[in-house]
Amino acid sequence: MTAERRPALFLDRDGVINVDHGYVHKIEDFEFVDGIFGLSRLAIRLGYRLIVVTNQAGIGRGYYDSAAFIHLTKWMAAEFLREHAPLTAVYFCPHHVEHGVGEYRQDCFWRKPSPGMIKCAASEHNLNLRHSVVVGDKSSDMLSAERGGVVRRVLLSKEPDPNVLGAVHKKTLAEVSQWLVFSHAGRFFTS
Repeated sequence: MTAERRPALFLDRDGVINVDHGYVHKIEDFEFVDGIFGLSRLAIRLGYRLIVVTNQAGIGRGYYDSAAFIHLTKWMAAEFLREHAPLTAVYFCPHHVEHGVGEYRQDCFWRKPSPGMIKCAASEHNLNLRHSVVVGDKSSDMLSAERGGVVRRVLLSKEPDPNVLGAVHKKTLAEVSQWLVFSHAGRFFTS
């Protein structure tokens, strides 16, 4: 018997989980966005898996290496666990087609706005993408979600982006939490 596919709450990292100070790769520079743990705990209570999908061109540009990213990610995951919001997985893409150095200079199917990370997560974790949600702060997050088959998309930004179509705009993670409750309840009536 196959396990039922569960939805995921896909979270971008820089700008959603942590304040985007630009190429954050050290614990001392990592500042959690207000409301991220509340949103994450709520999502878990509603049956979502927590999956991080993040472009990390700082690796490709040579600003820091993958070991630094992995060290920071292990610390971040431990903080989520301590806050009773365990992450299911973290996916990252270190490539950049223009600014990557050496092997990192390539057009990669994993780099947002491509849907590679979402598709891989769906396959590896038996996810229901139709009922999943992506929260990101850039148009590339929204486009990646759309291309990956995730219908419910939330753009977290101070101002709406007129170039982003089909996404809900929210200014804070508290607003995202409120939206998720109503959106989750409504999904049972829109099959």
